[in-house]
Amino acid sequence: MTSPSAPGRVTTAPRLRLVASLLAASVVFAGCGGGGGSPGVGIRPDQSSQQPPPTTPPVTPPAPTPVGQTAADIDAGTLGDAFQYWNKCAAPRTGLDFQGRAFPDKQGTLLDELNFLRAWTHRYYLWYNEVPNTYKMADFTNAIDYFNVLKTPALTESGAAKDRYHFTYATEEWEKMTTAGLDLGYGITFKRNTGANIPRTWLVTLVEPGSPGAAAGLQRGDMLTRVDGIDFVNAGEADLVRRINLGLFPETAGTPHSFSFQRGGISFDVTMTALEVSVQPVKNVKVLDTPTGKVGYLSFETFNAVSERQLVDAFTTLKASAVTDLVLDLRYNGGGLLYVASELSYMIAGPDATRGKVFERQQYNDKTAPQDPIMFMSTAYGFSSPNPVRSGTPLPTLGLRRVTILTTSGSCSASEAVINGLRGADIEVNLIGGQTCGKPYGFTPIPNCGTTYFSIEFKGVNNKGFGDFPDGLAPTCQVADDLSRPVGDPAEGLLAAALAYRQTGTCPTSSARARSVPMEIVRPQVKEISIYTRPRQ
Repeated sequence: MTSPSAPGRVTTAPRLRLVASLLAASVVFAGCGGGGGSPGVGIRPDQSSQQPPPTTPPVTPPAPTPVGQTAADIDAGTLGDAFQYWNKCAAPRTGLDFQGRAFPDKQGTLLDELNFLRAWTHRYYLWYNEVPNTYKMADFTNAIDYFNVLKTPALTESGAAKDRYHFTYATEEWEKMTTAGLDLGYGITFKRNTGANIPRTWLVTLVEPGSPGAAAGLQRGDMLTRVDGIDFVNAGEADLVRRINLGLFPETAGTPHSFSFQRGGISFDVTMTALEVSVQPVKNVKVLDTPTGKVGYLSFETFNAVSERQLVDAFTTLKASAVTDLVLDLRYNGGGLLYVASELSYMIAGPDATRGKVFERQQYNDKTAPQDPIMFMSTAYGFSSPNPVRSGTPLPTLGLRRVTILTTSGSCSASEAVINGLRGADIEVNLIGGQTCGKPYGFTPIPNCGTTYFSIEFKGVNNKGFGDFPDGLAPTCQVADDLSRPVGDPAEGLLAAALAYRQTGTCPTSSARARSVPMEIVRPQVKEISIYTRPRQ
C-alpha cells in the first residue's frame, strides 16, 4: 500500500564516513500509506477474544559473554565511539542489494550490534540522559528488542509517551521507498476509525494511479469489509487477524488476495496482487481560475528524493501560468526530507521574504555543538533518484506572501516544518482542514546489519525560535475530510473551503462539522518523520 536534511559538520571522522555512506545509499523520506508488512500498521486481535493466545516462540539463549565483560549492562560511557562497532554483524548479509551494491556487513557478534546501539544512543539520542541503565545486554537475543528499550520512559503532561517516534525499518525497504519511490503493496491508503478495535471501519482514502488498487477500480470512500473471505469488520481471533494482515500487508510481491468492499451500500469483490508500486509524490498540478485571480493547486504526499524533481517541475508550471495564490494540499503528507521541505518553502515564498532567514534550526542534546541551521534553500540539493535534479539548479519561485495549506491529522513532521518555517519568515499561512499530528522532532536514519534505526536526535525550531507544537498546529478553518470526491476536485470539501476562505476571509458556516467517527491515516511510523541529510561539501 502506498505507502531531511540539514546542519552541519560533525566532529568525528567515523560520523563523517557514516554520512558519506548514507548519502551514497540515498537517505530520505516519509509519506502516506501502509503496506509491505510495515510494522505498527496491521490490525490487532480482539483482546476480549476467548481464543487461546498464540504460542510463545522458543527463546534463543543469550550469546556467550565475552571474557572480561560481566553479564550486567556496562556503563554506556565506557563503550567509546559507536562506529568502532558499526556493520559488525552476528549474521552478515552477502551478495548485492537491490541497487547492485555489496553489503557493508562484516563478521561480528550480537554484542557488537548491541554495543553500537548503546554507544550511539548515549552520544546522539536527544534525551540520552533519560534512558534507563537497568537493562542487561545478555538478556537480549536480538538487536531490535534491545533498541526498543533505549529511549526515555518519561510521559508528557497529558500522560502520553514523551518519545512516540522510536522505531526500526528493514534497510532495503527503506531505501526502496526513499531513493526510488517504491512501496510494496496495492497502492491504497486507508483511513480507519480510532479508539475501538472492533468493529473496524476502514475507508479507501488514496489510490495510486497505475497500481493494483487502481486497476481494481477502487475509489475514495470505498469501505473494506472482507479480506480473503474473512470478516474484516468484526474478526477478533488471533489466527483470523494474522491472515487478514497477511492479505492487507503482504511481505512479498506476486501472491493474489481477495477483498470485498462496499460503495454506496453496494458490495463488490476484487482480487489484487501486491507489486512494488511506484508512488508519485506530486499530483493534481493545476491552475484554478477564480474571481480574484489564478490560484495554483497541487497535492503532495511525501518529501522523498523523487519529489524534488516533481516539485521543481510543478512550480515551473505554476510560475509560467502566472498564478497569484497557492493551495498546497498536505492533508496526507507524513513528512520526509527537511531539505526538500526547505526547497518547497523557498519556491512558495521566494528570495525577498526568505533572504538570510532560517528555515529550521536543529536543537540537539548537550553533547553536540551548535550546528549550522537549514536555511531556505534557493537551489536544488540534487538527491539521487530515477530522475534527479542537478545539484545547484536554481529553484523556480512564486514569491507569495500568503499560502493556504490543506491539513489533517495525517500532516506530520516535515509537512509541519513547512508551515512553521514559512510562518517564521512572516508568510501568512492559513490551514484548512484539521489539526496536524504534532511531530517537531527529527532523525538521521542509521543503518546497521540490515536494519535502519530511527532515534530522535533533534527538535526543530523556525527563524523566530518556535517549535513547540507536540499536539499539532491548529487549523484556521476546521473542515472534515471529504472522501466523496477526488482529491483536487474544486468541489471537494477541503479545497472548496480553502477557495472560499481566500476570497472572503471567513470560514464556511458548515466547516466545523466533524465526523461522527474520528478517523486516522493507516501508515507505519517510517512515513511520519523529518529526515536530516548533511549538506554537500
